[in-house]
Amino acid sequence: MRTAALSPAQRTDALQAMTSSRLDVLVIGGGVVGAGAALDAATRGLRTGLVEARDFASGTSSRSSKLIHGGLRYLEMLDFRLVAEALAERSLLLDRLAPHLVRPVPFLYPLTRRVWERGYVSAGVTLYDSLAALSGRARGVPRHRQLTRAGARRVMPSLRRDALVGAVQYFDAQVDDARHTMMLARTAASYGAHIATRARVTGLLRDGGRVVGAVVRDLESGRTLEVRAHQVINATGVWTDETQAMAGERGQFHVRASKGIHLVVPRDRIRGRSGLILRTEKSVLFVIPWGRHWIIGTTDTPWDLSKDHPAASAQDIDYLLRHVNRVLADPLTREDVEGVYAGLRPLLAGESDATSTLSREHAVSTATTGLVVVAGGKYTTYRVMAADAVDAAADGLRAQLGRAVPACCTEDVPLAGADGYAALRNQRTSLARRHGLGTDRVDHLLGRYGSLALEVLALIAERPELGEPLPGAEDYLRAEVVYGTTHEGARHLEDVLARRTRVSFETFDRGVEAAGEAAELMAPVLGWSRQQCAAEVEHYLLRVAAERESQTMPDDETADAARLGAPDVVPLREEG
Repeated sequence: MRTAALSPAQRTDALQAMTSSRLDVLVIGGGVVGAGAALDAATRGLRTGLVEARDFASGTSSRSSKLIHGGLRYLEMLDFRLVAEALAERSLLLDRLAPHLVRPVPFLYPLTRRVWERGYVSAGVTLYDSLAALSGRARGVPRHRQLTRAGARRVMPSLRRDALVGAVQYFDAQVDDARHTMMLARTAASYGAHIATRARVTGLLRDGGRVVGAVVRDLESGRTLEVRAHQVINATGVWTDETQAMAGERGQFHVRASKGIHLVVPRDRIRGRSGLILRTEKSVLFVIPWGRHWIIGTTDTPWDLSKDHPAASAQDIDYLLRHVNRVLADPLTREDVEGVYAGLRPLLAGESDATSTLSREHAVSTATTGLVVVAGGKYTTYRVMAADAVDAAADGLRAQLGRAVPACCTEDVPLAGADGYAALRNQRTSLARRHGLGTDRVDHLLGRYGSLALEVLALIAERPELGEPLPGAEDYLRAEVVYGTTHEGARHLEDVLARRTRVSFETFDRGVEAAGEAAELMAPVLGWSRQQCAAEVEHYLLRVAAERESQTMPDDETADAARLGAPDVVPLREEG
């Protein structure tokens, strides 16, 4: 099967197709659950469309801890079903669905109490390993192991000697969440789904008591469109309540937003070969290896301000630095922080005021005929959430189509780039020699594109200048900017610097130096004039400045006000 390119022409064709005849399923939301639902529906043979107001994963799904995990802490809450389900999905992603995007990562759990704590933690990680094995799938990661204090400090020399008496090392997995979500959407398009970003739903179409589609504003052209569908799936995460309100009815459940922020620091600031998981008074803190960087997070605090642009405050940053520095021999300072990102978790509202105790389970509602609402859950269990949502839509479609809808098959559908990945990994030395690149560079491409790296290499063969690093962001090639625009649906400079690459938080200047060159590379693909190109750069620089200012503010309210000082990206029709 040929992998679809999410090109500018594809977007135009998708909008045309969605408005020309009725869909079976329209998915609202291009996060991981929405993209997963589009893939699920398309692979059941349903005529499927997906619209997203901004970019793939531009909300929660690009701002996670980037872990594919069972949630070790949920064992303490006795939520064995959720942990077992997530561990089964972890194995599936590692072994079959996305081996090019998901990879094992080790974690040290430092022990601070002698005797009893080792027994307690060991029992937990043993159960964790056992639940993974009971999933019936290949495990994908090694089992845990016990370490003495000296052994732990050999693995993590930066740990203070008095910060632990020993450790347990266990394994989970990690993913570039934004790329994984985009690959889900691209895979869905390859199976026939019509996909369009920058297409905002402004209302739901009704026929009597039934939802029969959506009113969509194409933010690139300014046109208002009507998309009709037998079933509509609301997969808008923290915006669930707002989208549900368009139906004019009260939903069966409500979603509360919890803010989590992460810091990114260079790899040389913490010496070690493993991640860390640390207890805090509220939850847990991760220190996660991320290429030439570490990701440190996260916080867990209620958020009721702007959902489009959650802001990290100075208080958030100080909280993370204070907790991680308790175990580091050489404390981190503000000057060590390369990047900061903030995201919102969509939690099903409960009776507790503490967001850390709200449910990480998901729920599906069909209270309004023709409208399926799916919310809650964890990134790791997106596929299960998507299947449950499409199952609910299928119940309604049975009567409308006069036939049964096939069952979910996505556990047997590898994502774009997975097929052939292992073989290309074995050939990476010859690939590097053939294309005049270093082996490390080819490894980088394979870990981001899988077998689709051949398409990036073909661009370089055609235009050798694209094989040069992007100025100011040397981990990435110029070709990756072009490919993100021609094949991966990027419409604006921010899409490339924040999500197709992660330049926005992996460089000390947050991508400022790279912005001009990246815009110039995107311009011919998207037909930008010089004025349009300049406007894209100006918008990105304003975004960076607003985020930097927000991170100096003392609390959420002042940080939110500072972040909102930068306007959203200027629609292309208003440029030039």
